[in-house]
Amino acid sequence: MDYQPAWQENFRRLRDRIWPSVNDLAISIEHVGSTSVPGLAAKPVIDLDIVIPSLADLPAIVARLAPFGYEHQGNLGIEDRAAFRSPPDLPDHHLYACPRDSIALRNHIALRNHLCAHPSDVALYSELKKQIAEKFPRDIDRYVDGKTAFIVSILARCGFSTGQLDRIQRANAADS
Repeated sequence: MDYQPAWQENFRRLRDRIWPSVNDLAISIEHVGSTSVPGLAAKPVIDLDIVIPSLADLPAIVARLAPFGYEHQGNLGIEDRAAFRSPPDLPDHHLYACPRDSIALRNHIALRNHLCAHPSDVALYSELKKQIAEKFPRDIDRYVDGKTAFIVSILARCGFSTGQLDRIQRANAADS
């Protein structure tokens, strides 16, 4: 769907709910993914990354989030990223915890920052996403596959190495 300004407010509400329980362990909570980029078409699901110093902090994060209804799901095939199933009573969102030096976090931040700074790429990416969604309305794997080359091309322009880009492509395939 077309960009919705309410996505920013949904992110703030989710962040403000989570942050007090992790603020002594985490560095920040970042709004990432397509809903974080003004003007970008997206599935209406907010992506949040809790940035932690290292994976050693993950058990404490898992324990702090459990009372809020977040269920730790492991890394779901993405190295150095922990995924959480979110409670059903909140706006649709994906919550992750990522070490500050992880490739998963760097990928999310680099893509978001690049798109925020390059409106022409936002327009291209929006059109691509809409075309893929129309072609594969119920096939998330094909939808993700259809976006991967565009994402990798942006990350290459952001300075990611060939090895890092290969890992990102494998992670995108695992995440779909």
